[in-house]
Amino acid sequence: AMADAAPAAGAALVAAATSGGASAATPSGQTTHVHDSSGVVLLTQNVVATMNCAVKLDLMHINSQTRNSEYNPQRFSAVVLRIRQPKTTALIFASGKVVITGAKSVQDCRLAARKFGAIIRKVGAKDAKTDDIRVQNIVCSCDCRFPIRLEALALAHGKFSSFEPELFPGLIYRMVNPKIVLLIFVSGKVVITGAKHQEDSYEAFNKIYPVLLEFKKPDA
Repeated sequence: AMADAAPAAGAALVAAATSGGASAATPSGQTTHVHDSSGVVLLTQNVVATMNCAVKLDLMHINSQTRNSEYNPQRFSAVVLRIRQPKTTALIFASGKVVITGAKSVQDCRLAARKFGAIIRKVGAKDAKTDDIRVQNIVCSCDCRFPIRLEALALAHGKFSSFEPELFPGLIYRMVNPKIVLLIFVSGKVVITGAKHQEDSYEAFNKIYPVLLEFKKPDA
């Protein structure tokens, strides 16, 4: 399901993709990685994780006892709780399941999960656990700094590519090993999603970069 949500995630993240240069100066806590041969900087934009508190939760009570929380059961069956440090959002379900999103590194995501767990315990669910934290998706972005011939790439890599510019401006490339989805834009911006381990994002970019070079638009 994460992969199918890729276009929406990609559209929001393309604007956030780094605008070039091999500088790794980034906001605090954001994971960066410089690709060896090109100097392209990969920025982690979002880490999504799940946590199981292993107890049933009273959402009305959590909402009434916390600041920065929203609960509208007619619209959505979870409490939405936000913290500032690290800047993250949790979706807290009555079953005890929690989804954490918004962190820009795996470390920050795990730290946020423990903080959300501490808040849940503090407002009454004293037995809530925080030891089952699982990363579900890591989203990275980068800028190759050259335009790409998406139509030609889609034709040559039809087995892995989906390109329908009337519906979505990027080419969706579904890599099999590692199992990663790359959103590739004509500008040279790339969004990498679907990784559960940061290294898989980097391995996917290592594999796709020679392909992007092959379909680089000739200089005008």
